[in-house]
Amino acid sequence: MGTITYLADKLVNLVSNMGTGRDKSASSTYAPVFMTDEQAIHAYRGSWMARKTIDIPAYDSTRKWRGWQADKDQIGLIEAEEKRLGIKHKLLEAQIKARLFGGAAVFIGTGERDTSQPLNPERIGKGGIKYLSVMTRRQLSPTEIEQDVQSEYFGRPKAYRLQNSAIDIHPSRLIIFVGAKLPDQELVTGNEYGWGDSVLTAILESVKQADATMANVASMVFEAKVDVIRIPGFMDGLADKQYEKLVLERLSLAATAKGINGTLLLDKEEEYETKTANFGTLPDIMDRFLQQVCAASDIPATRYLSQAPAGMNASGESDLANYYDRIQSSQELDLSPAMAVFDECLIRSALGSRPAEIYYTWRLLWQIKATDKATIGKTTADMIKVLTDTKLFPEEALSKAAQTMLVEQDVVPGLETAMADYAASTPEGEEEELPSNTQQTLSDAAPRTLYVSRKVTNGEEILAWARSQGFIKTLTADDLHVTIAYSRDALDWMKVGDDWASNSDGTLTVSAGGARLVEPLGDQGAVVLLFNSSELSWRHMSIREAGASWDYEEYQPHITITYEPGEVDLKAIEPYRGKIEFGPEVFEELNLDWKPSEE
Repeated sequence: MGTITYLADKLVNLVSNMGTGRDKSASSTYAPVFMTDEQAIHAYRGSWMARKTIDIPAYDSTRKWRGWQADKDQIGLIEAEEKRLGIKHKLLEAQIKARLFGGAAVFIGTGERDTSQPLNPERIGKGGIKYLSVMTRRQLSPTEIEQDVQSEYFGRPKAYRLQNSAIDIHPSRLIIFVGAKLPDQELVTGNEYGWGDSVLTAILESVKQADATMANVASMVFEAKVDVIRIPGFMDGLADKQYEKLVLERLSLAATAKGINGTLLLDKEEEYETKTANFGTLPDIMDRFLQQVCAASDIPATRYLSQAPAGMNASGESDLANYYDRIQSSQELDLSPAMAVFDECLIRSALGSRPAEIYYTWRLLWQIKATDKATIGKTTADMIKVLTDTKLFPEEALSKAAQTMLVEQDVVPGLETAMADYAASTPEGEEEELPSNTQQTLSDAAPRTLYVSRKVTNGEEILAWARSQGFIKTLTADDLHVTIAYSRDALDWMKVGDDWASNSDGTLTVSAGGARLVEPLGDQGAVVLLFNSSELSWRHMSIREAGASWDYEEYQPHITITYEPGEVDLKAIEPYRGKIEFGPEVFEELNLDWKPSEE
């Protein structure tokens, strides 16, 4: 019988031993990796990289939260119920613990005693959710896996048993989060059964290597400079204790002399040398290890290390955009399904019923700049105007399509509600002429200078805030305004047109919150309240497109509070956070002699 030889379908080189039994990689294999909860806690508490790996995705997935699509009153009730239950904080805590330990859950407390039965949202009335409790996998032990293929829980635990008790909790009563998901629960044994791995399990080696590199580099700093003195017959002389004493005294004297005048006194036969460490390549090595941790954590360096992108023309926007897309995918694929039953209960607990039209969307983490938003608004408005001028579409149909486009692109916030309110206030069959939202003091169409502003209509609220911050002299409420355009160049006012972003009565409201700053402006001692408003920015750009000039590179909406701030420390001021209400636009010629009146 002949010899049978088995050939491997791979590259083999008998000279270099590649692919043979003597190949150095032939013995490489992946061994099971185990991490106890104690090890995970120690890593989380002792390593800033491990902590950031756990915390950053959890914080980002709940930071902007979600926006409910419903009537204003309904949204208010739902958000109030979310606040009462502390759902944002509970989800953040559960996600951090799930990522750290491999699993966690939020228990939906409804007051029912038998928690082993499925939670039926239709039985939840107003205030039906009593509380929410966060539990880790140590407190919840999965029972046997559901094997019924017709069950919606197939392949998942039938129930979770509370630690040190006989209480079973049905999965529908839990908002369940798993850390690093396992591919097959049937191959899992030990504490991971029914849950997952800690996120740190796969990346801990990279974190250790980075931490060790940083520690070694730090220790090298203390050895950056080493003095070497060669003494003839030093080793032979050490046999004499008196010689050892004399050497130490000699070196101490030399160090003292060097410290006084920088001169080192040595015998002619002695040699002195200074050795210094070279740190030139260390930053690159440190960066490589940190990049490895960022890659393992799937978090860009701009977010993980809180540093500006390096390199020519680098902005880091593409990395952040990809990371935010991943967070949004996690929200839609992990958070939303896990919260499905809870959300049904939440709506009923807030409203007492479940209107079918209510839903929510996750708010984008990527925030569009005010200038970009203004550009989008201008482009959208131009496109609507072009389509209107073609006369190819019925006016009513195009109006509805334009409204939908402006709402979906968030060009005019609140437009949908404003249109509904307007339609409700107009009697059926009666056409109401829309009021002009622009006050123009114009007797002819000759080109002239232009100053466009809006007066603040809730100025007393802002002045009350200013006085509470220590301002003694402020402008009067009638003088509070926001400048939209300031054109020294003459232009035809009729080309500017109306501002279609205003409310139906020509007013404009800037919602409470958002970025607010109090800073000095100009050389006249003015102190202003800076705020963001895409509507004002878009309007400013449209006026400039019509031919208006502007004395500055950028436009930032602001309200001047005072020209005499006194001794107020601007850095210690808490900016005004409330809503700002403006009247209609006012068109005027420039008045270079205008002076404010102060209280």
